[in-house]
Parts: sequence; C-alpha cells; structure tokens
Amino acid sequence: QDLSLPNGTPVDTSSPASSSSLLNRLQLDDDLDGETRDLFVTVDDPKKHVCTMETYITYRVTTKTTRAEFDLPEYSVRRRYQDFDWLRNKLEESQPTHLIPPLPEKFVVKGVVDRFSEEFVETRRKALDKFLKRITDHPVLSFNEHFNVFLTAKDLNAYKKQGMALLSKMGESVKYVTGGYKLRSRPLEFAAIGEYLDTFSLKLGTIDRIAQRIIKEQLEYLVELREYGPVYSTWGGLEAELAEPLEGVSACIGNCCTALEELSEDMSEDFLPVLREYILYSESMKNVLKKRDQVQAEYEAKLEAVALKKEERPKVPTDVEKCQDRVECFNADLKADMERWQNNKRQDFRQLLMGMADKNIQYYEK
Repeated sequence: QDLSLPNGTPVDTSSPASSSSLLNRLQLDDDLDGETRDLFVTVDDPKKHVCTMETYITYRVTTKTTRAEFDLPEYSVRRRYQDFDWLRNKLEESQPTHLIPPLPEKFVVKGVVDRFSEEFVETRRKALDKFLKRITDHPVLSFNEHFNVFLTAKDLNAYKKQGMALLSKMGESVKYVTGGYKLRSRPLEFAAIGEYLDTFSLKLGTIDRIAQRIIKEQLEYLVELREYGPVYSTWGGLEAELAEPLEGVSACIGNCCTALEELSEDMSEDFLPVLREYILYSESMKNVLKKRDQVQAEYEAKLEAVALKKEERPKVPTDVEKCQDRVECFNADLKADMERWQNNKRQDFRQLLMGMADKNIQYYEK
C-alpha cells in the first residue's frame, strides 16, 4: 500500500542503508593505533594430528616484524594449546607486576562440546589469536624473551626442557617469597579497583547466564519452527484452492528459520566468547592485585622490623629500600595496565553491543 503522511510526503519505511551503518555512524574514537606498529601476529590454519598416544590440534602462528630483536622479518610456526599455556605461565612468572591476558579455558564439559568439532576449533582459534594480539599490543609483554621464543622457535619443546630447571626455581621463589606477610589495608585506589572488579565479574556472570538462556530458548523455538513449516506444505497439497497462500506461509516460516539460526550462531560465536574472556580477564586482574598486596605486606613487615630494633641506624637498610621500589614499580605497572584494560574493554563492549543491535535489526528485517 502507498504510505504517505497527511501532507502527501511519502514515508520512508526502510531501515538505514545497511545495518552496519550503526558502526559507521558511531566511529570508534579511541582506536589503539595511535603509535606505529612494528609487530603483527596472527593465528590461523588449525590442523588435527592423530598419534598413537593422543589426538590434538595445532595452529599456525605467523609473525611479521621490523624489530631488531628478531633475526628475520617473518616467521611461521605451529603451536598447540599447551604451548600457549606455557607462554602464559612464563609471562606470569617473569612479569609478575603486569596483567597477562587470559587464555580460553582448556577443558570442555564432556558430552556438551566436541573439542575437535569445526565450531569449537574455530572459537578457540579466535580466542588464541586475540590472546597473542593483546600481548603484541602491550609495551612491555611484547618484548618478553619467552614471547620471542614462542613466535620464532622451530622446536619449542627443546627450549622448554632446556630452560625448565632454572626458571621454575626462580618462579617458585617469586611465588612464595611473600607468602608469610599479611597486609593491613589496601590503599584506597587499589581497594576501589578490587571492588570494581568484583562487581564487574558478578554482573558479567549474570549477563552470560541470561545470554545462554536466550540462545537455548531460540534453539528450542527453531526446532518447533522447523516442524511447523512443512505442516503448511502438506495442508496445501490437500486443498488445491488454498495451495498458493499456504505455500507462502510455509516459505515465510522457512525464512524465519534461516534468520533465527543466523542470529543464534552470532550470539554463540561472537557474543558469548567476549563475555567469557572478560570474566577471565577480571580474574587475572584480581590475581595481580593480590600479588601487589603481598609485596606491600612484605614492605610493611620489614619497616616494622627496622623500627623495633633498638640501635639507631643512620639510614634504612637497602633490602627495605629495594622492597619499597618493588611496591612502587608494582603500583605504576598495575595502574597503567588497568587503564589500558579499561580502554580495550570500552572499545570491545561498544563493538560487541552495537554489533548485537545490528544483528537483531537484520533479523527483524529478514
């Protein structure tokens, strides 16, 4: 029908020229490409390996760089999940004051997801790619020697065995050196960060559960629609004079099926993984906060020990000064990483939520 306003102006019933115009109109004003990049890493080409002892997937990790620390401008190596896990552990050991990006969880619930299915492997590939890109974008982690080895070594296992004994001892000493001290109270700014992370992960957990429930209900509805459509085709075959409109209804239900299937896939593959990553990210940040607290507690304990000693000392012992330096270093690194994380989060969630609005617009258009 001809739609027009009382003054005769035609009504534009179409939605924006393309639904991605939402993203085009709202340009992201805080892109991270303020500085020139000199290191690019991608994860692609997953391959299944079947051995007598185990079956596993490897991913191709391609690096392009102009940095002087690398001997070649380009590298291509194959890595499996446990290699990414090794890298993350090494970064945690060697850079305790920094926030290390999370990896996707290693284990999947048996019977729920097949870890060799195309969908699972692709979701994991995207998460591993994002993990490496987060490290690449970091001004300190991207220069870590373990990261360099991970990107370039043809045989990573040889390096793992070679460096294991010494590095694990160092890691253990870092881990347990502060175990016996108790912090009196967190400084206000770090207490605020802790409270924020608790609230943030709690709310994200709620959104994650609701999103999963929506997907479950959409899939149940999809099953019903698939059974419902053919009923009209069968009915059309029985009543010739109604055949055309009934086939029309059947085709319409078919379109609804396709559109709903796409919407559910987008939520499962694009929406849920981002929520999951940020839940894990907030846990990582809480761990760094705990380490900072331990270092401060150690510093406080040493200051007390010095104060209790009767003899007058002309200056504070050097080990106390070193401990104070560690606290200050931890504080500066943690604040810088928190700010970077907040910027990334703002950008990621803006894209995520506008993308989801886009997908819903497309769904209703269809």
